[in-house]
Amino acid sequence: MYQKKTSNQFSKGKLTNCSAIGLVRWPLSENNNISSPKNVTERASSSLSGPSSPSSTALPSGIGGNARVASSGRVLRRSVSTKKVQVKKKEPITPALSESIPKFYFPRGRPKANLNIDTLISKIEKIFSQFPNERATIEDMGKVAKACECPLYWKAPLFYSAGGDRTGFVSVHKFIATWRKILQTYFIPFLQDVVNSHAGLVFLKEASDFHSRYITTVVQRIFYNVNRSWTGRVTCSELRKSSFLQNVALLEEEDDVNQLIEYFSYEHFYVIYCKFWELDTDHDLYIDQRDLARHNDQAISHKIIERVFSGTVTRDKRVHREGRMSYADFVWFLISEEDKRTATSIEYWFRCMDLDGDGVLSMYELEYFYQEQCQKLETMAIESLPFEDCLCQMLDLVKPAVPGKITLHDLKRCKLSHVFFDTFFNIEKYLYHEQKDPSSIVGEEETECQEVSDWEKYAAEEYDILVAEETANEQHNDGSSTGAGGSRTGTTMPLTQ
Repeated sequence: MYQKKTSNQFSKGKLTNCSAIGLVRWPLSENNNISSPKNVTERASSSLSGPSSPSSTALPSGIGGNARVASSGRVLRRSVSTKKVQVKKKEPITPALSESIPKFYFPRGRPKANLNIDTLISKIEKIFSQFPNERATIEDMGKVAKACECPLYWKAPLFYSAGGDRTGFVSVHKFIATWRKILQTYFIPFLQDVVNSHAGLVFLKEASDFHSRYITTVVQRIFYNVNRSWTGRVTCSELRKSSFLQNVALLEEEDDVNQLIEYFSYEHFYVIYCKFWELDTDHDLYIDQRDLARHNDQAISHKIIERVFSGTVTRDKRVHREGRMSYADFVWFLISEEDKRTATSIEYWFRCMDLDGDGVLSMYELEYFYQEQCQKLETMAIESLPFEDCLCQMLDLVKPAVPGKITLHDLKRCKLSHVFFDTFFNIEKYLYHEQKDPSSIVGEEETECQEVSDWEKYAAEEYDILVAEETANEQHNDGSSTGAGGSRTGTTMPLTQ
């Protein structure tokens, strides 16, 4: 192996080239109109907040109108002559075409016409008149949410924001006052309502011990997919660009939450939590570096685990300070480990490998992680590839824009980012890639998109294995009611029905 720096060409940063819910304001217009709630995410002026505190930039929602076209298409010119300017007789001019062609391109969706606030309030009052004393309970708020043109599962945030948690009901006057001001939405009450009332989670309703863990999983997946700025606060722009609101709307139509694989899948939660429980030997809902090293039969290098625990990719400060990882941070780790093709996972592992945080993976940093791979191969009696040859392969694989410098943008542009990362810190997956037919790797690189992501494949396979194990355990116990997940979680954790 090469030492850290042996020549100028191996200097740091130069390689030898061998080929991010808080407050959402419902905006009122000058003539007392309110935007349709279905379009509120495009006009919200405040940012949605997450677990941490850094402030995010709220983006204005107004779409700038086209400049007005003057009645005359002529451009006025100043007379440079001393002669008196003669006034010509005005001739009728055909209006500019831009005035007669209506706008037809709406990249963020066709905006819905503003509703008169009085009409909307009347609609809400009519719904409240159906309830005793014009007071709505949490069960009644579904009709109120529909009157407000919100998805069904906004009913809990609407109820709590109007003070329903204190009195057990919401009066029409209190709700209208809240509606006119600020709608405060919370992920946890919203998701708890999903657990309590969604048809696809009826089996989980009685297992209250797992409510908070399912909710934690969904919240972390929301931030994993939506909060692209890594700030811990979801902005309106990020929410618009994500599929979260569409998935919330689908909750009302889809009875099987496992079909909503991006956020709400119970099967995905089951796999993640079982994997965590296997590592958490003392079951205090925290794991340390030695626990995490046992994941996937110690396939992941100790050096990359040290970087995960350094705090560079975790939001909980206790990870670095106390050397232990919570379940919430494990959700990010597992999804990133099993699917290294997504933008978030590429950012996750790039941050871990970029030891000095300069935005470039240097030769020293690559060799630092590759050394442990070579040591593992040696213990397995497998001859390792010299680092210089490995370096040439990786440069040919990534094809960096600036020769000799691998940046985050280069890896996002590369369609084989998972091969790159596995080469440096996952020995099992590295050997798997080495044994594959090179033509299949080339074909994989040329494929524009995947129908099923690596994470979906992993979750489906692991869930089938877990179900088979639990079924075998139940049969071994002669049909005893130990409950699915007993051997994995130490308590009754229901399977989907």
